[in-house]
Amino acid sequence: MGNLQSKHFHFIAIGGVGMSALAKYLKERGAKISGSDIKESKYTRLLNNIGVEIHIGHSKENISKDMIIIASSAIHEDNPEIQKAKELNLKIYHRSDILKMISDEFSKNENSYFIGFSGTHGKTTTSGLCAYVLEKAGYSPSYVVGGIIPEINTNGKYSSNKYFIAELDESDGTIQKYSTDIAVINNMEEDHLDYYKNGFIDIARAFNKYLSNNINQNVIINNDNLGNKKFMELYKDYNYITFGLKNNSIYMAKNIKKKGLTSEFDVCKNEIYIDTFKIIIPGEHNIYNTLAVIASLIEAGIDIKKIKEYFSTFSGMGRRFQKVGEYKGISVYDDYAHHPSEIKTTLNSVKNSLEGNHRLIAVFQPHRFTRLQGLWNEFKTAFGSADMVYITDVYSAGEKEIENVNAETFSKVIENKNSKYIPGTIEETAYKIYPELKKGDIVITLGAGDITNFGKALIDNLEERK
Repeated sequence: MGNLQSKHFHFIAIGGVGMSALAKYLKERGAKISGSDIKESKYTRLLNNIGVEIHIGHSKENISKDMIIIASSAIHEDNPEIQKAKELNLKIYHRSDILKMISDEFSKNENSYFIGFSGTHGKTTTSGLCAYVLEKAGYSPSYVVGGIIPEINTNGKYSSNKYFIAELDESDGTIQKYSTDIAVINNMEEDHLDYYKNGFIDIARAFNKYLSNNINQNVIINNDNLGNKKFMELYKDYNYITFGLKNNSIYMAKNIKKKGLTSEFDVCKNEIYIDTFKIIIPGEHNIYNTLAVIASLIEAGIDIKKIKEYFSTFSGMGRRFQKVGEYKGISVYDDYAHHPSEIKTTLNSVKNSLEGNHRLIAVFQPHRFTRLQGLWNEFKTAFGSADMVYITDVYSAGEKEIENVNAETFSKVIENKNSKYIPGTIEETAYKIYPELKKGDIVITLGAGDITNFGKALIDNLEERK
């Protein structure tokens, strides 16, 4: 990347979780960093605290001729900063181009390791967990992940040490740019159907192109996931190192014991016992996530004895079953789940972990009209574990409405008789729902949009009426 001290990177939409992680990494590398966003957020505040120049609002005045411009996928051609950059003939990079530049420094160095975490679900948790245990064990890795890591309170960091951990996004095909030393694939399912028009076959082709960038790498892959198994049948030329709980795999979790939100299990490699691990994040899916990280780090040469204890202190990534608050016996959690499989897994995990007489209340905000339309039947069956389901208006993410694809229509066909459409802003929905709650309820918000603000609004409503 050359002499970063002489470079000025400007991020348009710097408050995004992926953009802010890159900005922090480059700032710590010595570059000058600025950026803009339409509103202040926890990510812009974290960057401002380390000396990043933040502009609230997009303006041509924010752009100068000495800048390297990075824009997120959410930024359109009519953005004034994009227009000014083009007037100045500045090259405009996608955030994936910057992550590739960073990761190439590691993957092209025989003394370094670039571990990339991918898949339809779980990549934020696995990449964050991997960075967390290495950090806590004193390995001081570099990382760029899609959420705030607990205790460490950041989503990105530069270090001169050998390990680089990154979350690799498949949603827009940019995963095909990267070349990893170790590729972790949690799962593969149909999603992002606005981009992958032919569904799974297009997704599989994108992953094949990604893996083909380094045919000799180790591919750590979940052997219990049907999409992954189909992928391995289609593309046989890679060095697959399988992990799982059910099918015969190289890495296996055995003798699983669950109590409340906690799980304990043995890890074996080729039927040989390695060690026993304990985690405090609920659900079978998090056993898979932990096993993926353990396998990747063993294959990277890490002494598992040095990192074992830190798996039991990882409390989960931000917006992954994150407790928002509690008031008069009503507990409120927030989760990023926005795909039917994620929703079903999250609700099943919570329901199975509950002890005593509790109602599980799901508040779901559909994310994108195209996703709701493309996975309509799958969404219908995803809420079976909830005692009550509230559906808010669709978070469009800039998409145009699709006829008959909306929250009200969906609320009438969902295969859960206790479902209700609640229109309005997130704050308004919280105001409307709170009278229907009672002591002992577990409320969990689900979605990738501004549904994350629901919990605070609900707690505020409850406290105002105490």
